[in-house]
Amino acid sequence: QVQLVESGGGLVQAGGSLRLSCAASKSIFGINVMGWHRQAPGKQRELVATITSTGSTNYADSVKGRFTISRDNAKNTMYLQMNSLKPDDTAVYYCVKYNSYVPNIWGQGTQVTVSS
Repeated sequence: QVQLVESGGGLVQAGGSLRLSCAASKSIFGINVMGWHRQAPGKQRELVATITSTGSTNYADSVKGRFTISRDNAKNTMYLQMNSLKPDDTAVYYCVKYNSYVPNIWGQGTQVTVSS
């Protein structure tokens, strides 16, 4: 079973940028859908973005135009470029592998904190 490890989180000022990485322990070439979810304090976990093996992407309305999801199958890594960050983006961000369009494997999460 593949394992997912996130990195790249941290503290940034509003308007700044961060790039999250998700390193997989096995090849992601055959994984159809991967994505990022996040959970803010006191809130439910929510979808941020997904990407298919063909490169099709989907974004939550709250991050459209600011975040970009990508994947590099050769490096077994998925990314989330986050620009124009807002305090509302503060959350733990999770890398997710989907199975039949249902999340089934989660990373341990990486904290993103955006100060105002």
